[in-house]
Amino acid sequence: MHDLVVTTWDWVPDGPRGFVRDLRLCWALEEAGLPYRVATVPFDRRDPSHYAYQPFGQVPWLTDGDVSIFESGAGLLHISRKSETLMPNDPAGAAETLQWVFAALNSIEMVSVPWWFLEITGAKENGLTGWLQGRLTHLETVLENRDWLAAGRFTVADLLMADVLRVEKIRAFGTRPATESYIERVTSRPAFRKAHADQLAHFAAADAQRATFS
Repeated sequence: MHDLVVTTWDWVPDGPRGFVRDLRLCWALEEAGLPYRVATVPFDRRDPSHYAYQPFGQVPWLTDGDVSIFESGAGLLHISRKSETLMPNDPAGAAETLQWVFAALNSIEMVSVPWWFLEITGAKENGLTGWLQGRLTHLETVLENRDWLAAGRFTVADLLMADVLRVEKIRAFGTRPATESYIERVTSRPAFRKAHADQLAHFAAADAQRATFS
């Protein structure tokens, strides 16, 4: 049994497949070349043991021996400490990477997720459109002048930012060629393709198991 364990749902509906955030952790572990396994908790209910690991009843969480970490961003930083592929060793490169990790979570995802949620519920005039447009425009300007966000190479900051940006509705929101090229560049990496395919296969297997018992 591997010490590194990523816990996710045992099943989800079709919509979120390929986007459940355990993918971020599995992708990072693939990039780092670290062995791991995937464990599950029930999607249809929350047991007390679930809340003991994730106090909001969400997934994923990462277990590393005696260490347990919830929130995908925190898990990514923990994994990055084990791999120079994800986090440069030099102080300047590490600092630049960290600032872009937090930019992905706070400056982009904090706006894009509620905007996306309101869009799919039909609230077109949701008050967030201009805010999101501004954030994405600023990011486009950055990506027009560089291939990677930090340290002149791929880091965990790119992994996280590309995962935030690859949502179809966000990609279709405006014309941003530099951003689109960036997403394609990052998600063409073999580690992403494997983690993505593994997640889809995981939930497809759950469909088959449910069909057996239905």
